Amino acid sequence: MTTTTPDSFSSAPPEIVKKGPVAWMHKNLFSGWFNSCLTIVIGLILGLGAYRMITWAFTTAQWIVIPNNIGLFMTGTYPSDLYWRVWVMLAVLCALGGLSWGIIARNLPTLFSRNVLIGIGVVCAFFVLFPPTRPSSQILLPMVAIVAATAWVGRIAGKSKPGLGKWLSLAWGLSYLLSLWLVGGSLGLEAVSTNDWGGLVLTLIAAVSGIALCFPLGLLMALGRRSALPVVRWLSTAYIEVVRGVPLVAFLFMGQVMIPLFLPEGARPDRVLRAIIALALFSAAYLAENVRAGLQAIPRGQQEAAMSMGMSTPITLVLIILPQALKIAIPAIVGQFISLFQDTTLLAIVGLAELLGIGGSILANPTYLGRYAEVYLFLGVIYWFFCYAMSLGSRKIEEMLNTEN
Repeated sequence: MTTTTPDSFSSAPPEIVKKGPVAWMHKNLFSGWFNSCLTIVIGLILGLGAYRMITWAFTTAQWIVIPNNIGLFMTGTYPSDLYWRVWVMLAVLCALGGLSWGIIARNLPTLFSRNVLIGIGVVCAFFVLFPPTRPSSQILLPMVAIVAATAWVGRIAGKSKPGLGKWLSLAWGLSYLLSLWLVGGSLGLEAVSTNDWGGLVLTLIAAVSGIALCFPLGLLMALGRRSALPVVRWLSTAYIEVVRGVPLVAFLFMGQVMIPLFLPEGARPDRVLRAIIALALFSAAYLAENVRAGLQAIPRGQQEAAMSMGMSTPITLVLIILPQALKIAIPAIVGQFISLFQDTTLLAIVGLAELLGIGGSILANPTYLGRYAEVYLFLGVIYWFFCYAMSLGSRKIEEMLNTEN
C-alpha cells in the first residue's frame, strides 16, 4: 500500500478568483486576441448605431406626433367623455397586480427592496417627464400608489391566509369580465359600439380573449391527438394540420365571412368577436402541438402506476400527467401567447383599428406625413414592453415551479 504525504501533492497555492467588472471583462470579452478584436469591432458598430440613433432622436425626430395622438394610440375613437371607464379598468388591474405581487412575495424578507424602490421612482419620474404621459400624470401616479398599497396588503393577507393565492385566478377572470363591461357598456352603462374600440385597448382585449379561448381548445386538441379512439385522434390531427397549413391572414378573412354561415339566419356576430374567434382557432392548433410535446415527455410508467392504484384515466390525467406536461411546456406555451399578441397587428387588415392600424391612420393625416420612424418606434416599444413582460412572467413561473430540476 502506498502512503501519501503532504509533500506528494502540488505545493502551488490555490488559484485566486478575481471579482469585479475588470475581471469579468477580461474573462468574457478580452480573453484572447480573437475575442478582443471581435469585442472591439462589435462595440464600434453598436456605438456608431447608438450615436446615430441618439443624434436622430434629439435633433431630427419630430416627437410631437406622439403626445398629440396619445389618446388615439391608447383607445382609438373611444368617446372622450367615457374615458373614466378605461381609468377604472386600469385601477382594477393595478390593484389585482399589486395583490398578486404581494401574495407571491409574502415569504420574502423585504417587499420593497432598494431595487424595487428605485424602479418605482423611475416609473414615477417617467410619467412626470415623458411628454405623452405628462398630462395624465395626476392619474398615473395614483395608479403606482395603488400597486404599492395593494402589494403591501397582499403580503400581509398572504401571510395570515396562505390559501388566498388560490383565488387570484378567479379574481383575474372576473376582472376580465368587468373590463369588457366597462369598455362595452350595457347593463346600466351607456353602450359603446365596437366600431369605436381601438388602439391599445382593442389590442389587449383581442389578445387576452384569444389566449383565454385558445388555451382550453388547444389542450383538448392535444389530448384528442393522443386519444386511443381513432375518430377523435383523426379529427384532432386533421384540424391541427389543416389550420397550420393556412396563413393567419386568410383565416381572419374566412372568419369574417364564414362564421355567420354556421349560425342561425339573421345572427351575425360582432366583427371584433369574429376576429377573436379566428385568432383563437388559429392559435389553438399551434398550442396543441406545444402541449402534446409536453405530454410526450412524461414517462408512460407514471400513467400505468396510477392505473395500478385504481385511479381512473381522467383523474390520472388531471392530477398527474397534465400538471407535469404543462410545466415542461411553459416556455413553448408562453411563446405562442406572445406570438398571438403580435398577430393582433393583422386585425387592421379586416378593418379593425387596433394599435398598429391606429398608427397607420395617424400617418395618413397630412400633418404627420413622413413621421414613420417616430410612430413605429413608439409602437415597437409598446409591443416590446408587453411581450417582455410575458416572457419575464414565464421565467418567474418556471422558477417557482422549479421546472429545470
